[in-house]
Amino acid sequence: MSNPDEEGPEPIQVERDLAAEAMAADMDPWVVFDARKTPRAEFDDWLDSNRPSRVFRNGDPDHNAEPVGWIAVCGPGCSPSPERGDCEGLQEDWERLQDSGRPVTFQTIKELALNRRVLSGKWLMHLATGFKVDHAWASLARAVLDGKLPSAKVSPYCPDTGAKHVICVYGDDFTDESQVVNLDAAIRAAGIKCPLSYKPDVYTYLGLYRGNRWKLCPTIYESHYDLECIPRRSRITCKVTMTELT
Repeated sequence: MSNPDEEGPEPIQVERDLAAEAMAADMDPWVVFDARKTPRAEFDDWLDSNRPSRVFRNGDPDHNAEPVGWIAVCGPGCSPSPERGDCEGLQEDWERLQDSGRPVTFQTIKELALNRRVLSGKWLMHLATGFKVDHAWASLARAVLDGKLPSAKVSPYCPDTGAKHVICVYGDDFTDESQVVNLDAAIRAAGIKCPLSYKPDVYTYLGLYRGNRWKLCPTIYESHYDLECIPRRSRITCKVTMTELT
């Protein structure tokens, strides 16, 4: 029997591939409904025309469609210029950290993020293409439009890879546990029951994905919806300390 640890690409290559895919998606055109600029009356048609299971990541040659990086919704209260922090300074600090010989841990990454105010993060969910992702995305997009969530995006369909869609719902501060919990509650209130994981954007900006050389898990919280509990609720665990928040 073969050893599964000997199969597949090297972890570092996996990390590089994921980073390259993420960068390519960010650079390609996005399909965006911006509630600050577009009448709400146009939303239903936009949503139906841009179901994630029907929008092709690399374009649709049959309809002369261009590649699409993400499908996104910005709510009426979304900041026109959301604070991203000092990403350039973050990169410089990251290089210095690696050269210093100090351990690269969650705490040292958090320190860099705090120093440069790169504090945003997102709850992630991964769903197979088809009805489930279309239904979940529609529910979350409407919650954004109603001002219950700030902003969200979903990846389009990738028929060649068979990869699942990812939906991201954004928050302002990954270091604020109460905000992380409240954002999860708003997602659950929209009808989402699937497992969620939370990733600080600092990991994305530094190109840290699964398979990184420091063996850091790029998601720091996980949420599972307890259907047997009365009343039903999320159980959120901090993966750094392995403690339960709710």
